[in-house]
Amino acid sequence: MAVPAVFFGVFFGYPVVSIVLRGLREDGRWQLGRAAAVLSDPRVLDVLWFTGWQALASTALTLAAALPGSYVFARFAFPGKQVLRAVVVVPFVLPTVVAGSAFLALLGRGGMLDELWGLRLDTSVWAILLAHVFFNYAVVVRTVGGLWAQLDPRQEEAARVLGASRFAAWRRVTLPALAPALAAAALMVFLFTFTSFGVVQILGGPRYATLEVEIYRQTAQLLELPTAAVLTLLQFAAVAAVLGVHAWTVRRRESTLRLVEPAHTARRPRGAGQWALLWSNVALIALLILLPLGVLVERSLDGPGGYGLTFYRALGSTGGGTFSVAPLEAVGNSLAYAAVATVIALVVGGLAATALTRRAGRLVRGFDALLMLPLGTSAVTVGFGFLIALDEPPLNLRSSWFLVPLAQALVGVPFVVRTMLPVLRAVDARLREAAAVLGASPLRAWREVDLPLVRRAVLVAAGFAFAVSLGEFGATVFIARADNPTLPVAVARLLGRAGELTYGQAMALSTILMLVCAVALLALERLRTDRSGEF
Repeated sequence: MAVPAVFFGVFFGYPVVSIVLRGLREDGRWQLGRAAAVLSDPRVLDVLWFTGWQALASTALTLAAALPGSYVFARFAFPGKQVLRAVVVVPFVLPTVVAGSAFLALLGRGGMLDELWGLRLDTSVWAILLAHVFFNYAVVVRTVGGLWAQLDPRQEEAARVLGASRFAAWRRVTLPALAPALAAAALMVFLFTFTSFGVVQILGGPRYATLEVEIYRQTAQLLELPTAAVLTLLQFAAVAAVLGVHAWTVRRRESTLRLVEPAHTARRPRGAGQWALLWSNVALIALLILLPLGVLVERSLDGPGGYGLTFYRALGSTGGGTFSVAPLEAVGNSLAYAAVATVIALVVGGLAATALTRRAGRLVRGFDALLMLPLGTSAVTVGFGFLIALDEPPLNLRSSWFLVPLAQALVGVPFVVRTMLPVLRAVDARLREAAAVLGASPLRAWREVDLPLVRRAVLVAAGFAFAVSLGEFGATVFIARADNPTLPVAVARLLGRAGELTYGQAMALSTILMLVCAVALLALERLRTDRSGEF
């Protein structure tokens, strides 16, 4: 546990604390009165209100859209199911700027719906809510559907035999068993939408801003560090509360899983009603996920002279002055950074998951929650904290390329832990004990007992870490140099400039990034089993 703790202490705790303290202290004095002034600012109150209610609305919409899909993936067997499962997860690992770009292409700047029906939805709250459902649909399907597939349907059938209606049997038997997974999924969706940055930054415009967007505005545009520090602490407190509730629901979920035996319950749909449910969910996935991604591709090909590769060819030049290098170089930069970040995340996350498997107690549960904090803490604060804190020996990394993969690894580690932890806990401890009796050291026992059993989960964890590292934006936008931009940073900068060429280039880069993530997810879907982790 020492290595993960030191890693998070140095590269997460230290930068965040440094930037917050710098904002709250001036000339050696605490500026505590600033907190009251910030929290009474009408703009800040509007931001808090919008952040909270849009997160609640996004969570409710996501649950409503994804629960029928969770049932379909859990109970039905049908051709193409594996591919469809991979398609569902693609939005979740896409960068938020790509998700924002997809809905911008669909709903704004002369988007498809705008052209067809004259709708004016650019920068509207509905576009933000739909983008959040698009982004988090897989969280509910994976979390709830994974547990639903392990519930024995004979319990519900027994209730039907005793006279209960179909709905009453589901409400009294299945729903209580699913409640911990539902709560965990809802809390995770709320967390991701509460801290939303890229989607709101692109679609919200000057009218709508979450806490994360406002922190970025106060830090990068206005240089108001005291205000940003207060908002960071406020967001941190809210995230800590959500993660505390999430940890409690996960423990309840694990207890529930021990009470029932996993059952292979998927079967072909029977009857017109089940087939209608299947096809209606396939249609919903097509509209919610495939349509925005398809429009993204269409916009990248719709050049001034008609459909073609004009915008893709333009990625090879530095015209327009947006970058000092060709935007296409961002592809190589992102792949290299993500590869290094994946190695770091696997080492740190693997050690953390192993430690959490071998030990128990409140301290361990607290450490488990700590590992999730980077997903909810302001990435803007982390990125700016890197610049402020890591600029003196022995950690003078401010001008080092290594700073980017370090920031990306912070986001990748929680996915590695959440993917590997359930599989490691399923390994029979008696195998390790037998290896120890035969004289194997702890390292050799892990290499020869645990690793062969969890090798597939390690590959899945590596794929997720690579995908989320490719898409990290909030911290990278601060620390990526102008001559070495990553794909999400390049997309955001191109969208920030007016003109058909830069908009088309942004759509082309977003399409490239989407295809890279999709290929990675399809490969992962062939590797994973239904029990290979939570994601």
